[in-house]
Amino acid sequence: MSIYFEVGDETLWNPSDGAGRLFLRQVELFEADLGLPSGIGPGRFPGDPSTLAVAPAVYAEFVHGLVARHCRTGHAVILTLSEGFVATAVALARRAGIEVPIPEPSTESDDVRGGGRRDVQVPGDPRATPGSVAAALDARARDIDRWMAY
Repeated sequence: MSIYFEVGDETLWNPSDGAGRLFLRQVELFEADLGLPSGIGPGRFPGDPSTLAVAPAVYAEFVHGLVARHCRTGHAVILTLSEGFVATAVALARRAGIEVPIPEPSTESDDVRGGGRRDVQVPGDPRATPGSVAAALDARARDIDRWMAY
């Protein structure tokens, strides 16, 4: 069995059932974390869980939020846990014709907000500069695209 991610009649990705379900569970987690809908929902065959529609405008906002969050954190564990999912989401977006700009390096971090600390890592990861995180994400998304079945 497999799952079809589609925009209209075009199949963007047709992963195995296991890979598709894992991706969808991670979508749910990041929808809650970001407070944004993903734009992935029932497809052209209502009631068929193996065919899903991707709403490009909504998915674009979701992926832009994912990338921004990912590229702002310097937390090694969060980066490790999220990089594969975010790269896969970016590759899917690119297949849908969605431009996904990878942020320019910044000195701002998601680890400190509003004067309070969030997701602080002690000691910090000196390798996780915003530029290296962004470059690694872009390279991983391009690489994973080659492994995603149509």
